[in-house]
Amino acid sequence: MSVHLLGAELARWDEVESGSLLLAFFADERPLRGAAGLADWRLCGKLSSLIKRGKVSGSKGETLLMTPGRRLPFTSIIMFGMGPSRGFDESSYRHNVRWIREVAARARIDRYALQPPGRATGLIGARRALELWLEEVERDRGQADVAIIDNHSGQKDMAEILRYHRRRQG
Repeated sequence: MSVHLLGAELARWDEVESGSLLLAFFADERPLRGAAGLADWRLCGKLSSLIKRGKVSGSKGETLLMTPGRRLPFTSIIMFGMGPSRGFDESSYRHNVRWIREVAARARIDRYALQPPGRATGLIGARRALELWLEEVERDRGQADVAIIDNHSGQKDMAEILRYHRRRQG
């Protein structure tokens, strides 16, 4: 699996060649934050409109596949409902990461960008989110090309972990 970092800026996203955008969000996360909020902004509030109309709620286990049109460089968007943010911990983080990766694999998505669950709301730190992500990846040796979306300070924290991981991989 190839893991790299992608800035949480729309200009950075515009440089992405292809792949899917996977958006994790909580049922009580309004307005949408982080990557989901940026995608919503670029899509002129389309994601918020879907929430408002009850088409998606963020309830645990909910998924929604949609096309981004021409406003984002991704081939598809998949929204993942994480349920309520209350009680979110490392165990639920791991569970959600496994679930997101399973859905992507079943959909044969081998190139995607995502902000780890809980990062946009600050429920998990950048370093720990990446450490746990990499632990889950090592369990199944997935073949996807993954861009981890985070803000500048989060990327700075993650870069050291990623360098160490790459050295270990040889």
